[in-house]
Amino acid sequence: MNGAGALILRGFVLGWSVAWPPGPINAEMMRRGLARGFASAFAVGLGACSGDALWAIAVTLGAGVVIGPWSHVALGLFSIALLLLLAGVFLNGARRAWRDRRQAAAEPPRFQSGRGGYFLGLGMALTSPWNMAFWLAVIGGSESQGNTLAGALLLAASVILGAASWCLVIGAATAFLGLRFGGPLWDIVAKGATGLLMLGFAVESGWKLTTGS
Repeated sequence: MNGAGALILRGFVLGWSVAWPPGPINAEMMRRGLARGFASAFAVGLGACSGDALWAIAVTLGAGVVIGPWSHVALGLFSIALLLLLAGVFLNGARRAWRDRRQAAAEPPRFQSGRGGYFLGLGMALTSPWNMAFWLAVIGGSESQGNTLAGALLLAASVILGAASWCLVIGAATAFLGLRFGGPLWDIVAKGATGLLMLGFAVESGWKLTTGS
């Protein structure tokens, strides 16, 4: 697989990995899909993807301007540390879900219109304390491996495409099929798989950093 194809695949998998674990955005999308249909559910996901896009552009352009070639090693180590932190957060979430399997999830505020749903998703993405850490890890790893600005933007776009495709899946499944993605088992599996994936990307980034490949 060529460099661009590998970036697209990596980004798409990362996008799915951060989009599918249970959380307030998925909960609100399912509620709207069941009660108000696909468009209302997807509006929330579209808003969240827009917030991710703003974070991605800001971090990518900031890394391109502030960080020079001399600091690729430092940036790579920082990226690996953030990936390990995110892996720990998701794996700990899976552990807590296993321990507290019957604990009910809190429901977020409801903006009933389609436009309100979009801004609700946008606000959730922009104010999430983990979004900046995630994008610093993703873009930092890309920059530390010598990718160009165009390559970093391609990776970011692929992440957002992966997350948007999940929004399409969950919106359509709840609106048209009446399916729910949730419950203790989903919480454990999704968070555990995402934590392991983040750990795998951290190991891969460390290998490339040390070998220069």
